Amino acid sequence: MRERHLACLGPPGFHRVAYREWPGPAGAPTLICVHGLSRNGRDFDAIADALSEHYRVVCPDMPGRGRSDWLTSAADYSFTFYLADSVALIARLDVKSVDWLGTSMGALIGMMLAAQRGSPIRKLVLNDAGAFVAKEGLNRIGAYLGNDPAFDSLDALKADVRANNAPFGPLTDDQWRKIALDCARKRPGGGYGFAYDPRIADPFKAGPVADVDLWSVWDAIQCPTLVLRGEMSDMLQRDVAEAMTKRGPKVKLVAFEGVGHAPALLSADQIGAVRDFLLA
Repeated sequence: MRERHLACLGPPGFHRVAYREWPGPAGAPTLICVHGLSRNGRDFDAIADALSEHYRVVCPDMPGRGRSDWLTSAADYSFTFYLADSVALIARLDVKSVDWLGTSMGALIGMMLAAQRGSPIRKLVLNDAGAFVAKEGLNRIGAYLGNDPAFDSLDALKADVRANNAPFGPLTDDQWRKIALDCARKRPGGGYGFAYDPRIADPFKAGPVADVDLWSVWDAIQCPTLVLRGEMSDMLQRDVAEAMTKRGPKVKLVAFEGVGHAPALLSADQIGAVRDFLLA
């Protein structure tokens, strides 16, 4: 694995997007893995290690997260910006096509790219997001996102991460610790905070947000698609997921018991579902 970065251009000027790359075997296809709203590319370390026997795996931090630059204006934290950065990353990788694995926000970015005419996305894996995003899940996340709390210790930060992300499912203490470490940053005045710009939560501050209807995007997707769903998800509801199997790319749907939003892609069954689909 190696760490790299890419200079991307937006209206305010250039900003740095960091990414981690597992080179894989010579001539291997490329898989891009994109994280959820407040997370970063380290969420995919386990599945990247597992798939790097067959793939070149690339895991970026979207702007304002992880090791990537924070943007000058909070208004630029938008799908328009993320799509442009994703296209720049694909161009940097110098390949004709890529497979895409996205969790939550990363899944929606993948959908929007795959729906475009001439899209370079060959196969698409959506982790607990889809054609209709329920407001219940959005407002739950908005209730704690962007508060920019300070913690005296990593253990205190881990406790907060574990409480807010309990829907990830039954994980071990070591797994929770890694999840916490991956989203922690040292604060200039001491202690720890989260490794994201709190302004990514600005859309939630105006009040409760509404459902997000992306059925027109879904219906435009033609590539083979796999949808993963936590059975207790409040973001990708069961009726929506089932309806997605009957229109658009008519996907394969895999649900995981005891999990909400979103499956952490750390267990053998979750990693195996992705591997089996991509390598079929």
